[in-house]
Amino acid sequence: MRDLILTSDASGSAMAGKMGLVVLVVDVIDFSTSMEAVIDSGAAAVYGTGTDSARPPVEINPYRIGNLAGLKAVRLGTKVIVVAEPRVGAEEDRRSAVSKVIGGIEAAGAEVACVLPNMGAETPVMADMKGMVIVGATNTGGVAFDAAVTAGAASVLTGTVARTLNKDGFSAARDSAARAVEEARKLGQGIAVIAASGNSPEDLLAAEYIYRLVLSEVR
Repeated sequence: MRDLILTSDASGSAMAGKMGLVVLVVDVIDFSTSMEAVIDSGAAAVYGTGTDSARPPVEINPYRIGNLAGLKAVRLGTKVIVVAEPRVGAEEDRRSAVSKVIGGIEAAGAEVACVLPNMGAETPVMADMKGMVIVGATNTGGVAFDAAVTAGAASVLTGTVARTLNKDGFSAARDSAARAVEEARKLGQGIAVIAASGNSPEDLLAAEYIYRLVLSEVR
């Protein structure tokens, strides 16, 4: 494997994207945990971006991420579920917060089935995820995901150490590492494990743990 790095924040994610790496975004509370939970529940694909209010120090493009997700849904003959913030309040509040993402989805000809709150492991309880394309629109993990895509990453994935409804945290971490290793080998690229926020100890510790799992697979 060409490179294996551990870094943090949207800026680190963008740097890894420019290097053409496979990027694994770790945002334990709750973006990556929500994405792990929906993958467990049969989601066809997951994407990430920020809300309309996101102002990171690197370039992101929520409309484009929405469009990519929408095109994927059209190809699969399915719909898109957006997982967003705020966690409380009406769905209309969340729709208003992610109008750029929804605009991109609808421009692709896809339908937004619903906009759910970002509730981590409990997210799949609120809707049937099987076969759906999921976009997590959050201002930490989602932004880091988008930053990597926009900068040119070979592929962008999510990872967590938190338990879901279907597995414990150790299994979630192993699955996250395995996805990254499989994708990197398929594409012939290195891996960057990204702690979505350098100010969140849970992200830093989780990213290091997953990094060590990846390292044990590629040595």
